[in-house]
This record gives sequence, structure tokens and C-alpha cells, in this order.
Amino acid sequence: MDPIKTEVVVVGAGPGGYAAAFYAADYGKKVILIEQDKRLGGVCLNRGCIPSKALLHATKLVVEARESAHRGIMFGEPKVDLEKLRAWKEGILQKLAAGVAQIAKMRGVQVIHGRGYFEDSTTLRVETESGQQLIHYEKAIVAVGSKSALPKAFDLGNPRVMTSREALDIEEIPQELLVVGGGYIGMELGTVYAALGSRVVVVEALDSILTGADPDLVRPVMAYAKRAFKEVRVKTKVAKMATAGKQIKVVFDDGTQQKEELYDRVLVAVGRVPNCADLGLENTKVERDEKGFIKVNERQETNDPPILAIGDIAGGVLLAHKASKEARIAVEAMIGEASVFKDVVIPAVVFTDPEVAWCGLTEAEARAKGINVEVAKFPWGASGRALTFDRTDGLTKLVIDPETERVLGVGIVGHGAGELISEGVVAVEMGATVRDLAECVHPHPTLSETIMEAAEVFFGHATHTVVRKRTE
Repeated sequence: MDPIKTEVVVVGAGPGGYAAAFYAADYGKKVILIEQDKRLGGVCLNRGCIPSKALLHATKLVVEARESAHRGIMFGEPKVDLEKLRAWKEGILQKLAAGVAQIAKMRGVQVIHGRGYFEDSTTLRVETESGQQLIHYEKAIVAVGSKSALPKAFDLGNPRVMTSREALDIEEIPQELLVVGGGYIGMELGTVYAALGSRVVVVEALDSILTGADPDLVRPVMAYAKRAFKEVRVKTKVAKMATAGKQIKVVFDDGTQQKEELYDRVLVAVGRVPNCADLGLENTKVERDEKGFIKVNERQETNDPPILAIGDIAGGVLLAHKASKEARIAVEAMIGEASVFKDVVIPAVVFTDPEVAWCGLTEAEARAKGINVEVAKFPWGASGRALTFDRTDGLTKLVIDPETERVLGVGIVGHGAGELISEGVVAVEMGATVRDLAECVHPHPTLSETIMEAAEVFFGHATHTVVRKRTE
């Protein structure tokens, strides 16, 4: 194939890559988007965010049906058709991926399906089904993402040991499921399988599940997990794993003793690693850190001027919306605008039951850094809307600078927390004060009111809860 010349080549078509390609095209650039999978959308759309949320929604219906009896509404025991469930989930992914492909076409972005490999700083070789294609570019944006980490000790070559990718396929409902890792991936997928009927054990080496979230936000998730799961074990490591017939033999070490148990399947959810292998970066001046992530500056630029990097491959928090924001910064940097990734408020959401979401400064971070803050909390037990859901286990909290009364951070745990956190993002990003939130009228009865009432707690006059009056 004859070499192709283009202004911009984007390697990887996940939420960072396709956003970068589309944005560059909007600026009139000639763009080629490279994706090795047959479908666009990356891990997020095909093997992560979207399928996991679909399954969480579907399985939540099972739980809600069981819990409705106390309201006087009785259902029979749910029957799960795994094949139909998988087909429904797959239909969602196909529609979304087709939509991304259509938008690429409408924007004039050329999509080439194949594996990209850097020959040098301005040449990319793409290995496609029909042969090799050389692309000479002016700028390249690397957006190849990350993959589930599978430590060698757990890589038995046995399909019963799964990463999130295999777990999302829902091939079967194992009777006994071990989840290694109490982070958001392990807890979300543990929730799915527990609802489907698996006896789930979560094992976490650290002191708590969902590290990064404030302990008071984690507490309701842990309370739910203790009811829904067989067990949650913290401060416990998996010392060894081995195939034992049709099961997996697992040896646990809690620091005082070792014990052995058998599981039908094991989900390993111990983090993610960058997709840096076989990319040809060694043929460029791009530098990587000790974990393999590409080093970038505040403009997403690497040490090699023609090459930028965004998303998971560039490290930091591995979140789709962070990749999409970096895509815009990279393109703006490319065209000469003064755009930098600095003081950007990136919200985090964990879609467990209940959901947990936070943005800006957390209470734990403030304490660790010695930052003086005041915290205002509104318990959902005082929310009329939460009572109508039978979900009073929620909490809304504001982290506030006592001098300026600026909102530095927002944390929410409860039903729909992921949908509520964006108001917190706007508040923190725009430098709103706690009085701004208190004086914005929120509709009643809604869960969003809890943000306003948390602000009112700070001043000592929240309507639906009695608090100590603030002294000036």
C-alpha cells in the first residue's frame, strides 16, 4: 500500500481517542483514527463502563423485586435467561459503537482498523487484515488505554480465573465466586454476580474497600456488601492460586494464618496496566515512567514534539471522562491555544449499591495534607425523597474552606449519587461558596435537595435536620 499523509493520526478509538479525532476534525484537520478492535469505543464502551452499568441496572431489578414485598407488592422468584441478558447488553454496545462510527464518517475522519506501530517520530505503521499501511503524520495522539492487570501468580491459563473482560460476558453464574480486589471494579461486578445468585467473597489487601473515597461514604457500601455478599475480607492477601479439577484452590493470608478454600470462579480486579507493549515507542523520543505510562506535560505533550498522549496510557486517574478532557487539551495544544490540564475537577463515581461519588478535595486528603476545612453533612434519613425509595442509607457532604467559605469538595453516597455529583463539580470548578449552594432553590422532593440542605447545615439552619447553630 502507498504511504498516506495526514495532519493528525490518533492511535486508539476509546473515549479519549475518538474525542480527540472528532475535535481535531472540527478544527478542519485531516484526521486518521486507528483502532485494532473491529468496534470503536475502546474498553469503556465495549468491555468496561457501558456493559457494567447495563448489567448493574438489569440485576438491580432482581434485588428490587425481592425487596418490594414489604411495600405490599409481591413477585415470584426471578428467572434469569443469561443468553437473552447477554444479547440485550450486546445490543446496547453495538448501537453505541455504530453511532461513534457514523459520527466519524460525518466528520470526515478516516478510520483504519489495525494495530499501530511507530516506525519513528513521524511515521506510523498499521498492520491491517489486508496488509501493512504506512502513515506519515504531522502530529500523533496516543490514546491506546490500559488493560486489566493479571499478576503471574494468578495467571493459571484457566478460564475460571477471570478479569473484568471475561466477567462481563456472564458465561455462567458461579455458585462460589471470589473477587480479588475491593476497588470499584471488584465491588461493582461483585454486586452484579451477587444479585444473580452467586455467593461472593471479596478479598482486599488494604484496610478498606474503595480506597480513595472518604470512610463515611464507604460505610453504607460496606453495610450493603455484608448483607449481599457472603463475606468481605480486608487486610487479607491471596498467597497462592491453583487449578483443582473444576474449581480454583485459593490460599489466603491474613497476616496471622493461612487458609485454603475452593471457588468455582475467581475475578481478579487488582488494577490496570498501560497498553505500552508492541507500540514502537522505543523508536521515538517518548519517555515512560517505571510503570510504563507515557510521561506528558500539562499540555499532554511528550518528550517527542510531534507526539502527544492522553487517557489511561498517560497515567493519572484512569477514567473515561478524564481521557475526554485531555483529548480537548491535546488538540488545543496542537493548534497553538493556551490550554493546560491544571486544576481540572475530575469527579469519580463508583456504581455500587449504594453509589458513591466525589469531586474536588476529599476530607481524608484535607486531613493528610494539613488543610484546615469544615465539613457539613446532611443524612438521607432526613430526606423525604430518599424515604420514598426506601434508601435512607445515603449521605451528602461538603468540604468547605472556613475562611472563604468556598466549596472545596463534595462527596455523596446513596441512590443515584453519580447523577448528583455534577452539581458539586460545577460548584468546585466555579469557586462557589457554601452560601451560593444554600441560596439556590432546589426542587422538592428530590435527592438534589440534600446538597442545598448540607450547605444549610454549615450555617446551622437546615430545615429537615437539627444542627448546632454556627457562631460567627
